[in-house]
Amino acid sequence: MYYENLTLLTDLYELTMMQGYFETGLKNKVCVFDLFYRVNPSKNGYAICAGLEQAVEYVKNLKFTDEDIEYLRSFNQFSDRFLDYLKEFKFTGDIFAIPEGTVVFPNEPLMRIKAPIIEAQLLETALLNIVNHQSLIATKASRVVWAASGDVILEFGLRRAQGPDAGIYGARAAIIAGCNATSNVLAGKMFNVPVKGTHAHSWVMSFEDEITAFRKYVEIFPSNCVLLVDTYDTLKSGVPNAITVFKEMKEKGTLPDSIGIRLDSGDFAYISKRAREMLDDNGFPQATISASSDLDENLIADLKRQGAKIDLWGVGTNLITSIDCPAFGGVYKLSAESD
Repeated sequence: MYYENLTLLTDLYELTMMQGYFETGLKNKVCVFDLFYRVNPSKNGYAICAGLEQAVEYVKNLKFTDEDIEYLRSFNQFSDRFLDYLKEFKFTGDIFAIPEGTVVFPNEPLMRIKAPIIEAQLLETALLNIVNHQSLIATKASRVVWAASGDVILEFGLRRAQGPDAGIYGARAAIIAGCNATSNVLAGKMFNVPVKGTHAHSWVMSFEDEITAFRKYVEIFPSNCVLLVDTYDTLKSGVPNAITVFKEMKEKGTLPDSIGIRLDSGDFAYISKRAREMLDDNGFPQATISASSDLDENLIADLKRQGAKIDLWGVGTNLITSIDCPAFGGVYKLSAESD
């Protein structure tokens, strides 16, 4: 997990209620809390549950360190007896949950916590933080995957995510929802998921001309021949130069099985059709065409209706931020008590 100990990732009122249960003798009262949501995000007909692995890791690592205890003591709000109890705190209850990647619906418990109320209360804030965020991004990613109708989807959102955690765990949620790979190297390492990427416009601009940039790139990365072709003029310069480089590699016998171009601007429907024709006419029907730049499920669906010849979609900002719906809205409610 990105942080080993998230015990203090909680709202203050969880701790004050815990002390209340402790002081009134209710701390051992067994209860049940349900974590659920009320409205599907993005005007969707369903949601995708995600975040369970991190939620379980959080619970397993619950421990108030000496440093934590001293920090809480500085509030002048908690009794010594309660702080002594926190020194030995651990979760002893049960957790029931829906598997990650499952389609879920409003008012259906995604997680059910059965434990002494003093323990169950502490879990509320962190569980909601973890499950709400990852389920939100997984749901958005699922919509993108559905719109692409089987095309490859790459999650490209790290630079636009709201901080490192959102980028890392958002990438994980996107993979759970069906994305094929991420550009996020740390997420790839942490979760053992595929990592993909090519080069930026700055690479092309660093050389005296576009074709030199392409030649140098395939020389260094001969097995990753996907060239960004829109730095200057996509159809008059980028695609022709990419074709020239592919022909040179073919003549040398170094052309890999996987080659392609990437579009990052312009009229994707028109440009991709023309690029497809150019690649096919020059003997490269196997070359893929990928697209990126402010894509979402609605634009992808529209481009497919227009017959765009795009095989792979790199989706970033609109996916990793769930731009049209910024919050999942999950809640954590007491649903049952027992003697």
